[in-house]
Amino acid sequence: MLDVNKLRQWGKKVIDAERKALDNLYQYVDSAEFATACKLIFECTGKVIVMGMGKSGHIGNKISATFASTGTPAFFVHPGEASHGDLGVLSENDIILAISNSGEAAEILTLMPVIKRMGLPIIAVTGKPQSTMAKHSVVHLCIEVPEEACPLGLAPTSSTTATLVMGDALAVALLQARGFTKDDFALSHPGGMLGRKLLLKVSDVMHKGADLPLVKHNICITDALYEISKKGLGMTAVIDDANKLVGIFTDGDLRRVIDAQVNLRKTSISDVMSKGCVTISEGILAAEALKVMDEKDINGLIIIDDNNTPIGALNMLDMVKAGVI
Repeated sequence: MLDVNKLRQWGKKVIDAERKALDNLYQYVDSAEFATACKLIFECTGKVIVMGMGKSGHIGNKISATFASTGTPAFFVHPGEASHGDLGVLSENDIILAISNSGEAAEILTLMPVIKRMGLPIIAVTGKPQSTMAKHSVVHLCIEVPEEACPLGLAPTSSTTATLVMGDALAVALLQARGFTKDDFALSHPGGMLGRKLLLKVSDVMHKGADLPLVKHNICITDALYEISKKGLGMTAVIDDANKLVGIFTDGDLRRVIDAQVNLRKTSISDVMSKGCVTISEGILAAEALKVMDEKDINGLIIIDDNNTPIGALNMLDMVKAGVI
């Protein structure tokens, strides 16, 4: 039987070991080499080509993805594949970010003569300042750790965590140096929820034209219900003779009207509508519209133009379909 207490104890030891590794990383980020590496990448007019074998390769892949999504063009190139044609991705303005805890990854060292011949600067990320990779680099970023979290001292654990954090430190420092904004971030994430929240505007989501539920203020409740049913948003905007918004009538209003036993055929919609309804403009983000609905505890919104004329409508279901929620 597994000893649950021992499992927890072993897990905590891993966290303690990796925490020590990160504490040890401060001195390397606080070094001149870190600032020099940032400057090289910041001034690079090409791409950052990230390389690494094994676990370092997996970490390198993530680092390159973080770079690319935060304003630094980057690609991961597998060193083994690079020797068989993938090195063709390199151009004269690129920078190499080579990762190896030992600094002796044979697959990367094999590429050094070609990289040197092209005149590309190499930023080496290793745990061994005296390693071959470190000596061949323009800048060496040390990620040496006191110990691996693996009790055998064999499986890359603390060292890969330190490498990942060093990559994040580079990427985020560069992000801030570039003045990278939420809008910039959204442009590189158009397919995900982050992108939808930062890119989608109310105008992209709202129902408009013939799909906009709209009735005059002097029609009876029954006729308004036909419009609500036809447009399927659970509400309708109510306008005056000048086509200006004067109110909204929703499914909730209907329930209150029925409870009050109001005559649906003889009562004007203007007598039972909600006046002073919440409105928004089409130019704001859909995520902002969602926030308004949450704060006001409502399920729908009318969108108006500068003349207080209804031009659109949306409800919570539209937010779900658009992926904003």
